[in-house]
Amino acid sequence: MPFTAALVMGGTQLVGGMMAADSARDAAQTSANAQLEASRMAAEEARFRPVGVTTRFGSSQFGFTPEGRLSSAGYTVSPELQAYQDRLMGLSGAGLTQAEQAGQQYAPLSGAATGLFNLGQQYLAQTPEQVAQKYMASQQDLLAPTRERQMAQLQNQLFQQGRGGLSVGATGARPSGAQGLGATTPEMEAYYNAMAQQDAALAAQAQQAGQQQVAFGTGLFGQGANLLNQYQTGQVGALSPFQSYLAATQGIESLGQSPLDIGAQLGGRAATAGANAGQFLYGGGMGAAKTMQPANALNPFARTISNLGESREFTSGLSNLFGGRTGARLDQGPADFWAS
Repeated sequence: MPFTAALVMGGTQLVGGMMAADSARDAAQTSANAQLEASRMAAEEARFRPVGVTTRFGSSQFGFTPEGRLSSAGYTVSPELQAYQDRLMGLSGAGLTQAEQAGQQYAPLSGAATGLFNLGQQYLAQTPEQVAQKYMASQQDLLAPTRERQMAQLQNQLFQQGRGGLSVGATGARPSGAQGLGATTPEMEAYYNAMAQQDAALAAQAQQAGQQQVAFGTGLFGQGANLLNQYQTGQVGALSPFQSYLAATQGIESLGQSPLDIGAQLGGRAATAGANAGQFLYGGGMGAAKTMQPANALNPFARTISNLGESREFTSGLSNLFGGRTGARLDQGPADFWAS
């Protein structure tokens, strides 16, 4: 029965192959599990683990989920610093109230600046020439009564001396064609010369007055701008106490927050060290998984059964057992075997 012998040999090889495939699959699964475990251990070592810290200024707290993940972080300021903060916050409220009232307190400066601006515009509304003319007119109006009295006294004096009609000192026309000096008495000539000199001095003063008025009007604008700047500076400066108190409160808060920062830094350093250790764990786990894979893939039973199916002695025995043939050749091919 050669067919029966062939069937037994084929089944033997098939069973051996299936057992070998199962062993290889189990070995691959075992290796994959080992790699996952190595990765898990490496990730666990590299996890961020902050540390609660207590200092003179406060303490820090960290919360974790059941899986070990960071879920919350906080800090508590020491009672002394908390008391300081409460007092500073009270001062901050007063400082803010003062800043709110600064606008009303500095309002007169703004009004004064506006008044100076308006006054400066009035002064600058006239040109220097117009100011000089106005100055001359006003000065001559002031001098007119005195000059009239002096003229009356001089005429009375000349009348009493009998020289009221005497006139001397006349000159001809000027080379430019202008009219010369008229004839008059020496006293009258001295009077008019003095008045002319006085008018010339007033004209010079009038020109200076025009320039001074322009400079004065410009100065009013500068003074108004200075007052307005003081108004704005005062309002900004009114915030300074509030800002100082608030900054001091923030400084105290930073002192209380220092344990949280220290704990986070320690956690970061621990995570870095854990990551380095995790790399060694991961590398070792991967190496172990690769080393285990050939050993796990080895199945002695599968190899034995496959070897039996490939053994010539076993094949010859099966042929004798089922076929009754004693002269089968060991190097017989499959086609020859089935034909026999």
